[in-house]
Amino acid sequence: MLQLSLLTTLTMIAFAGNSILNRMALADELIAPDAFAALRLTSGAIALALLMGVRQRSLAWVRAGSVTGAAALAVYAVGFSFAYVRIDAGLGALLLFGVVQVTLFAAALLARRETIHATRWLGTGLALVGLAVLVLPGLPGTTVAPSPAFAALMVVSALAWGFYTLAGRGAVDPLASTAANFLFATPVALAVWLIVPASLDASPRGVFLALLSGVVTSGLGYALWYFILPQLRTTTAALAQLTVPLLATLGGVLLLGESLTLSFAVAALLVLSGVGLSLRR
Repeated sequence: MLQLSLLTTLTMIAFAGNSILNRMALADELIAPDAFAALRLTSGAIALALLMGVRQRSLAWVRAGSVTGAAALAVYAVGFSFAYVRIDAGLGALLLFGVVQVTLFAAALLARRETIHATRWLGTGLALVGLAVLVLPGLPGTTVAPSPAFAALMVVSALAWGFYTLAGRGAVDPLASTAANFLFATPVALAVWLIVPASLDASPRGVFLALLSGVVTSGLGYALWYFILPQLRTTTAALAQLTVPLLATLGGVLLLGESLTLSFAVAALLVLSGVGLSLRR
């Protein structure tokens, strides 16, 4: 149990790292969002393929992926990068994983594979109120809510990540599944990169951040996620990811000079209270 908790924590740190690295590259216009997504998936695919090559000489691992997983990963990565053009790291992560929680809870309810107790429903409700506080300004000291267009992109990205997570619950070989999904998602991101005009220029630092996100926080992080997913309830997997926004916000404050607002503090308090309540037996 302790090992699972440590691995889950490490995975959430990787998820937060993706938000920070994306925002770091895009806030200063070091690289275009479509270029970041393409390099992120390409470098992740190459790194994972090399790992699979060391582990086994055949290409049988390519069959370990899924159409749902690869398509969801591509939509998530592209939407994620475009959304972070105008959304702070912590705010984007809270919006992303708030919607993910709703997606996974709905999936668990429709599949009827889990019994969702009253405390877990109440916790989910608190988290949703926190999400509403985040995107609907009005509290004293709040900042303007995220642009509807960029918020919509993050919602689409969140839905895709929810489907990617659900696809991973049946992964027999987590590393092989992740490698195959990255391999098949990469052409989609490359096509978007080539289609979007005036987006081929990128600074060396922007490329480095994209590669770091692709190899470490995405490739290895997602392989670890697929490894621990079968050991988690669907609703627990959803709730665990709601800790990511706080980690992303801390990184945003320390590394990007982003500020903490009252709206985010209230939203984070509600979300974490919901997580704590929902995880109670």
